Amino acid sequence: MNRTKLFLLIAIFASILATLATAQNNSGSTETIPGELAGFHIVSPVAAGEWAMPAGDYGNTRYSPLDKINTGNVQNLHVVATMSTGIPQGHEGQPLVVNNTMYVVTPYPNNLMAFDLTQPGFPQKWIYHPNPQIAAVGIACCDVVNRGASYANGYIIYNLLDSYTVAVDANTGKEVWRTKVGDIKFGETTTMAPIVVKGVVLVGDSGGELGVRGRLTALDSKTGKILWRAFNSGSDQDARIGSDFRPFYAKDRGKDLGLSSWTPGQWKMGGGTIWGWISYDPELNLIYYGTGNPGVWNPDMRPGDNKWSITIWARNPETGYAKWAYQIVPHDAWDYDEIMENVLIDMPWQGKSRKLLIHPGRTGYVFVLDRETGEVLSAEKFEPVNWSSGYDLKTGLPAIDPEKRTHFGHYATHICPSSTGAKEFVPSSLSPRTGYLYISAHNTCMDYEGTSVNYIAGTPYLGASVRMYPGPGGYQGEFMAWDIQKARKVWSIKDPDLPVYSGVLSTGGDVVFYGTMEGWFRAVDARSGKVLWQFKTASGIVGNPMTFLGPDGKQYVAIYSGIGGWMGATALPSVSTDDPYGALGAVGAMKQIKAKTQPGDLVYVFGY
Repeated sequence: MNRTKLFLLIAIFASILATLATAQNNSGSTETIPGELAGFHIVSPVAAGEWAMPAGDYGNTRYSPLDKINTGNVQNLHVVATMSTGIPQGHEGQPLVVNNTMYVVTPYPNNLMAFDLTQPGFPQKWIYHPNPQIAAVGIACCDVVNRGASYANGYIIYNLLDSYTVAVDANTGKEVWRTKVGDIKFGETTTMAPIVVKGVVLVGDSGGELGVRGRLTALDSKTGKILWRAFNSGSDQDARIGSDFRPFYAKDRGKDLGLSSWTPGQWKMGGGTIWGWISYDPELNLIYYGTGNPGVWNPDMRPGDNKWSITIWARNPETGYAKWAYQIVPHDAWDYDEIMENVLIDMPWQGKSRKLLIHPGRTGYVFVLDRETGEVLSAEKFEPVNWSSGYDLKTGLPAIDPEKRTHFGHYATHICPSSTGAKEFVPSSLSPRTGYLYISAHNTCMDYEGTSVNYIAGTPYLGASVRMYPGPGGYQGEFMAWDIQKARKVWSIKDPDLPVYSGVLSTGGDVVFYGTMEGWFRAVDARSGKVLWQFKTASGIVGNPMTFLGPDGKQYVAIYSGIGGWMGATALPSVSTDDPYGALGAVGAMKQIKAKTQPGDLVYVFGY
């Protein structure tokens, strides 16, 4: 058989397998996902034409099978509508689209806006004003952002900056219930996007820089009643660790590690907040999420592993009890929050099908875990990293460079990545058509010194002086495709001046969308990385693209344009560029941003 015929048969066989590939949707039924690579299965595909939860699907792939916009016609995209939120702050989330209505949550004061997609120009249907406490603005760490909402059973459910969760009737805009999940008097705010699983609303907290105690709260989606809470420090009972807890690594086994891995009492200000994304596997009935930095940035004030900060958890969503946990960085000394997305995919791994969890981390590593057991199968660097040389897969521990350890009174220099990480919370996207993870990345490094600080409730509890600056290689941002199976970068687009700080969307049309902090919204070829189309929006992009089918049957793409967030806040008038240590060190790396963009408040919708 000649080589051409052999390749043709292989291609035909792979196509047949891809056509037969099925995966569960949100309701538990199965549907064919055309065009997937052989053996690649999305855990919970996007409902056809809609976007009803933060990532589109429970697996956090941010992949849509829609292909009416594709590599052949994406150059014809144009603005169909723009809607102003009226609030020129950081717009970090993404719209929802359900029943021909688009829902937008604004930064503080967290208004919920509904737009009618059946009418030309998508006019506003209604607006809900929750009126959160203004005191929350002075408490919030890193801008007054909100990362989005979820739709469930006729309600739009989202969080307010002042630590309340609300449910709003999707048709009328009337408040259904409001539940207090934290207390701003103790520095607790809520910026993450909740998800709803089996009638349970899952809500994390913010405030790791104010000495709060991280926790996940579960609410009844119909009533808002608190069902359970799981803390990220303290006793096993507080952490909802029971007899079924089976961590893969010895370092994560033992009784009450959330107490014994801290100096007495420090766990009460232990941080480990949950301000990122939550995933869910319907088949295993497990949720997955990561936790943030331990309380107080000065590591000498909290000797020990500081569990369960910088940890990936797997839990039962109905009971809250943990199945396993993996602490990525014991005794964090760099503010390497690991609240990033955990992308769920079933795919071939070293010759057999595995249920995988892909975690592109602030540490600068892409982790691949077995999501049934918590075993780390791979941990490879995707940006310049020098705080560690690598991970031991047998122990799950990083090999740390002692010269890059931070200490009280010691000025550690040129640590890569900086505290903002090689990647921030901005979510990646995985395409089952290419097997690539598309990542928005940073290349910043830092100098870091531990300082003395006392805990005062509701005030900054840092204990560190940090200065950031561009990393090696002559670029500060990078958008890349990462081959999961080969654990390597396939292609990348570098930004010399600014980090890439937007989320990502991949589609069945082999088009990948992302934005830049200068305000460019781009469409690139999923396989080659070639820029196929771009549009300059009015402000920097720190939000996440999404796509939907309109009532006319056409595909549309939407994105927020409004600079802000930790790295983007330097562009806002309220932040001075005179102090390179300002904004927790970010000003040093971002002082050029004021000349490149300006605040904004727009939602853009593009069509063809």
